[in-house]
Amino acid sequence: MGFKENLKAELSYVDMRVKDLAKLSGVKKQTIDSYLREDSYTPSVENAVNIARALGVSVEYLVTGLENKQKSKVYPQEYPLEALQIASIAAKLSEKNRKMAVSIIESIKKHEDKEKMKAG
Repeated sequence: MGFKENLKAELSYVDMRVKDLAKLSGVKKQTIDSYLREDSYTPSVENAVNIARALGVSVEYLVTGLENKQKSKVYPQEYPLEALQIASIAAKLSEKNRKMAVSIIESIKKHEDKEKMKAG
């Protein structure tokens, strides 16, 4: 089963209407409707994360229909979506490039901290 079928099943399971999911997720009703149509397409990472959070399931579950048997980290609501997008992209990189990306992000964070120290 794909995203469309899993989303339909989850909406049915929690007895939620599309308009209620739209309100909870911040994703437009028309956009969610398009995910549920026969000629549907896969949502953006941001929309998938928002829909999954609103339904209380993982994005992995919505995409694959399978629950991860390993204990997975639950990302708190306060994590910016950009951080989840970075993680999603990084997971697809080679180990060497992931390490390089981590180094770049750490350098940016150190620079930001120095700037805060100067300002504060």
